[in-house]
Amino acid sequence: MTKRQSLKGGAASGHPGATAAACEILRAGGNAFDAAVAAGFAAVVAEPALTSLGGGGFLLARTAQGRAVLFDFFVDTPGRGLRASELEPHFLPVTVRFPGSEQIFNVGMGSAAVPGALKGYLHVQRRLGRLPLREVLAPAIRLARDGVTINAKQAYFLELLTPIMTLTAAGRALFEPDGRYLSEGDVYRNPELAAFLETLPRDGEREFYEGGLAGRIARGMREGNGLLTAADLAAYRVVEREPLPLDYRGCRLLTNPPPSFGGSLIALSLRLLEAREVAELGFGSPAHLALLIAVMREVDRRRAEGYLSPADIGKPGLADSLERVRTASGGTTHVSVCDAEGNAASMTTSNGEGSGCFAPGTGIMLNNMMGEDDLHPEGFHVSPPGMRVASMMAPSLLLVGDRVRLALGSGGSKRIRSALVQVISNIVDFGLDPRAAVEAPRLHWDGERAQVEPGFTNAALAALAERWPLNRWAVRDVYFGGVHVAAPDGEGAGDPRRGGHAAAVD
Repeated sequence: MTKRQSLKGGAASGHPGATAAACEILRAGGNAFDAAVAAGFAAVVAEPALTSLGGGGFLLARTAQGRAVLFDFFVDTPGRGLRASELEPHFLPVTVRFPGSEQIFNVGMGSAAVPGALKGYLHVQRRLGRLPLREVLAPAIRLARDGVTINAKQAYFLELLTPIMTLTAAGRALFEPDGRYLSEGDVYRNPELAAFLETLPRDGEREFYEGGLAGRIARGMREGNGLLTAADLAAYRVVEREPLPLDYRGCRLLTNPPPSFGGSLIALSLRLLEAREVAELGFGSPAHLALLIAVMREVDRRRAEGYLSPADIGKPGLADSLERVRTASGGTTHVSVCDAEGNAASMTTSNGEGSGCFAPGTGIMLNNMMGEDDLHPEGFHVSPPGMRVASMMAPSLLLVGDRVRLALGSGGSKRIRSALVQVISNIVDFGLDPRAAVEAPRLHWDGERAQVEPGFTNAALAALAERWPLNRWAVRDVYFGGVHVAAPDGEGAGDPRRGGHAAAVD
């Protein structure tokens, strides 16, 4: 992009319905922030297994005037007003089986943290949007009332999470409306959610966080041994933070700052990657793949030691990490929006895998963030009530000079940082366009072995297998993240691993 006139805008998300909502709002005269919020509301209908107003997230905004801010509306630890003896979590463990791996998640009432998504969406729209809220909500209300046809990817996600989605009567009413679990081609409707959304232009989030609904949520928690209280909901606040900047090979990355650790771990990964001339290795070569694994292993090592960034480690520690890399290397969704004026929004949200429990009468499933082990490395419910939970989510903006080149981010739990690092490197180091960078095969170090997508050469994988345990997947899968990218010139990419969809706005 060399001329401002080349700006036309576009959006990318995990579902055509969410992307269409963003584009509809841009065409109606809304800016990138109106559009991102509209897509966020639409995604809770179109991607019910991945995001919810009962979850949380982050939106990284950069205005056309160059001001950048990270809106943190991730979840808080629950339990305000409870005695210490009452803070024991009550979990229901559920095993989610991916095609090449499996992961245990904890759900149920005790897994629900204080949700921030609803308050966050409305906060961002008030601060930076310009359309009336009713216009921003219209696409989501239409989807919730009229229904959205379940596509193949959403059917797959729903199948993975069947025990969670049908844990309660409210879930069964939504996902087994005729006594049969929804599958590809079925129409998913959420009339209670549509009715709730219609109240927001008048009442905002007050009812959910401070009104009668808040009381009903708290009452249900008490009866079901949950920890979320009315005091938790009333005390919840959106936090505005300075983004974390990192320079990488002539570009500047803005990403999610502490207390969340996803952005910091990406910064550390790129700092280690920058020590090598990656482009000279050749994409997918044994040396390239070995370098990626070495960086992932070293970042895992440093995180286990309590370090999250190059600044934390210090120069001597960073030098040690660089030397080790040299020696060795011989339920989340995302929305990216850029508009024609130069505004950019990168927003990642999650409901975890969902707790299976709903806010009464709203069609809103509450999150299970208190049951995700990767968000609580020191143990469950170690932090006192009212603390912002750290996250792997890292909505990011890639800048060249003073202009946004790309808005990008990913879902994928523990794989978010590895997915984003690989896509950023594909673009900056290998010069791939956004679609090629997103669709290129990925790998991920899971702490014990390298999980590897199809697409790399047998020779490269054979060389890796001589040094590290390898699990070769037969298919590309949601396990490896879902990176959605939008550019100011309208170029973008929705990750096919998560049914992603990108569109330009003329």
